[in-house]
Amino acid sequence: MKIAITGASRGIGRTIATTLAAPGRHLHLHARRAESLAEVASEAQQRGAEVTVHGAELSDKEQVRRLAEAFGRLDLLVNNAGVGGHEKYAWETSPEELEETLAVNLLAPLILTSAAISYAEDQGVRIVDLSSGSAVTDTEKSADYWISKTALMRLGGCIDKAGRERGVKIFEIAPGVVATDMTAAMRAHDGRTEWTSATEIADIIEAVATGELDALAGCHMRAGTDTLAELRARAARGVGSEERRLRLTPWAD
Repeated sequence: MKIAITGASRGIGRTIATTLAAPGRHLHLHARRAESLAEVASEAQQRGAEVTVHGAELSDKEQVRRLAEAFGRLDLLVNNAGVGGHEKYAWETSPEELEETLAVNLLAPLILTSAAISYAEDQGVRIVDLSSGSAVTDTEKSADYWISKTALMRLGGCIDKAGRERGVKIFEIAPGVVATDMTAAMRAHDGRTEWTSATEIADIIEAVATGELDALAGCHMRAGTDTLAELRARAARGVGSEERRLRLTPWAD
């Protein structure tokens, strides 16, 4: 199994990488600087995975296109990398600041996802977008971040609608609020004492990788709210056409 994970050198991405590392898997790990992946690559190799590391700046479309070519044919793409935005009122956010956030949080996943689907042809591919509660709520500040995550989920909905016949399975998975360098820099989380464990999101993605949650493709899930046991039960039961789709429809029960 060939798996690519962006933003894998630290935080949630690193936990996803080490959780998915196993014999028979080839992990393509990305970070801005390839040398920053040395520790996580070593740990993944110790767990039995083959590892290739890549350095690329996701705000640069040409670098993202070259990264997609280096990934090649994938079984699973995890669009984990993201930036936290500028924490300003919408009317204070400049077009340039919005463009900066959209470049990493939306356009890079678009390029990588499009390439993964193209390389897969009709053989199918699983794609995970690290979504956010920001995709389905409003905010006083951080408009650019909220916009980027909302747009990413809309992109996922469009891909789900058009890609099912090609074997494309896309999952929008919000990690909850995990203690990372990015959340530490966000004033919105000042004073927070309750955090979601990165292992919760990683375990859900592992279940995606094995195909256990294929019935939930095209759904929005949230670590810390949806437990893995509940998601497995829902996948086994089957879900209705209006359950938690990427329009944020509710579960039926």
